[in-house]
Amino acid sequence: MTALMDLLPRPLDPVRSIKLKLGILLVCSGAAGLAVFWQGIGWVPYLTSATAIAVALVTSQFLAHGMTSPLREMTTAARAMARGDYTRRVRATSQDEVGELAHAFNQMAADLAAADQQRRELIANVSHELRTPITALQGLLENLVDGVAQPDAAALRTALAQSERLGRLVTELLDLSRLDAGVVPLEMVDIDIAKFLDAVVQEAAVTATGAGRLVDFRVRVPAAAGSVRADPDRLQQVFANLLDNAARHSPPGGTVLVTARPIADRCHFEVVDEGDGIPPDQRASVFERFTRGNRTGNRDGGTGLGLAIARWAVEMHGGTIAVLDPERQRSGCRIRVTIPTIS
Repeated sequence: MTALMDLLPRPLDPVRSIKLKLGILLVCSGAAGLAVFWQGIGWVPYLTSATAIAVALVTSQFLAHGMTSPLREMTTAARAMARGDYTRRVRATSQDEVGELAHAFNQMAADLAAADQQRRELIANVSHELRTPITALQGLLENLVDGVAQPDAAALRTALAQSERLGRLVTELLDLSRLDAGVVPLEMVDIDIAKFLDAVVQEAAVTATGAGRLVDFRVRVPAAAGSVRADPDRLQQVFANLLDNAARHSPPGGTVLVTARPIADRCHFEVVDEGDGIPPDQRASVFERFTRGNRTGNRDGGTGLGLAIARWAVEMHGGTIAVLDPERQRSGCRIRVTIPTIS
């Protein structure tokens, strides 16, 4: 019966006000009843009255169906959502307040479905990322305990590398959770661009050397680079991730170039490496969590969270981050960060 009722037309859908719909409903119902009563159908008066009432009830039910069915559908869909089913949608053809509510309900259902899918993917990705270093550590420790391997410097370096990967993953996950929750306040100060880039590049060089990456870091900043208004810790986190990513994907002996160019009220930073670059169809997705693309070098400990954290931090400053085409006669990855300068 419900399926049959859903197939019936909704004659009042074009009306944009539910109050007007109720007025039309009452007028049409009364008019239908009076028409039957006045004209008569050859019956005695009480039968004519009963018939008029019946016609009025049938007319009101027909017209009111389209007004209330979206509400019933939303009730059914909400119960399905409570069971974890986010696929239900409401037929939203009405132009009034109920129609707007149906559209909002469908949007909410789609957002909940996307959030649930992201949650499932996050759990799966985190489980996979945690399992890899844990499995490697467990295998190494078992070999040491069983006497298969000796606790020499090489074995200890392997254990240290895996434990560092675990620590980095946990730290990045905590950073993302704080960013999502909006509990990371920005402590904005004036930052000298030239001094800041020199400091982050020196730190990145030390980190790359410790990881055995033979990469040459260079900074190119104009003499009057000026300052930016930013949180130094968050901005340092952005460039630490970008430089680590560039060093990881650069060939041995390659160069990572960091530039800054103030234009109007914004400063354009760029980090350019000499690796294989990022294909155009993957440039938007590399800033999503656990996305590392098909670049070579993904096997040396990247978690797929660094660029996601960089994007969040840049957007918190009111800036943008994007992967650009390499400059002429150059190859590799070119990432631009734009931050507002001091007003």
